[in-house]
Amino acid sequence: MRRLEGKTAIVTAAGQGIGRATAELFAAEGARTIAVDLNPDTLATLEGCETHVMNLLDGDAILALAKEIKHTDILFNCAGFVHAGTILTTDEKDYDFSFDLNVKSAYRMIRAFLPSMVENGGGSIINMSSVASSVIGVKNRFVYGASKAAVIGLTKSVAEDYIGNGVRCNAICPGTVQSPSLDERLAATGDAEKARTEFIARQPIGRLGHPDDIANLALYLGSDESSYTTGGTHIIDGGWSNS
Repeated sequence: MRRLEGKTAIVTAAGQGIGRATAELFAAEGARTIAVDLNPDTLATLEGCETHVMNLLDGDAILALAKEIKHTDILFNCAGFVHAGTILTTDEKDYDFSFDLNVKSAYRMIRAFLPSMVENGGGSIINMSSVASSVIGVKNRFVYGASKAAVIGLTKSVAEDYIGNGVRCNAICPGTVQSPSLDERLAATGDAEKARTEFIARQPIGRLGHPDDIANLALYLGSDESSYTTGGTHIIDGGWSNS
């Protein structure tokens, strides 16, 4: 039997990278998978998923989707933005956008979809954080680290408040993962190959993460196999945070 048979899952930022790998894996494991992204072109090529083009900064659109879906077993808040800068080079516009997408979008999604989980006796919420958070400080990632630390705090609060309702809430904290957005950040340095070599060098395991690495952890956290797991900060970083 497939591990998510009979469950309904929602995955944000499902058009590419970790979100895409997770949405397709959830669908392959039997879940009715609702894939959400801002880009209709990337959503159009997903396998086995229902797709919804949606801006996660639009609270009304999120509430409308929750009303349409009605019941959700798994919510994976995968959307995020990596801003490069120190506190002195991060202006308020970038600060506000980072927190709005990295933290407040998860807040909006949980508020919209948690009630159905409570009503139906349980569910699993998975939030995308990072090792660049309260786990470790990373150079030139001021607001990214601050916002991803906030995701961990949000996760632990939801886990504590709703454990009695059968709802579990966990955070995934990846290291550096290969994705189209990573390629864009490497190119922005002016020397993509040099930057890639440096990124790999800080992973003691000797390689970057693959989207499937993270998707498999999300599958575990979304499935009943992790029924004794809540409030956790699940590090999957190739040993980076131990070095």
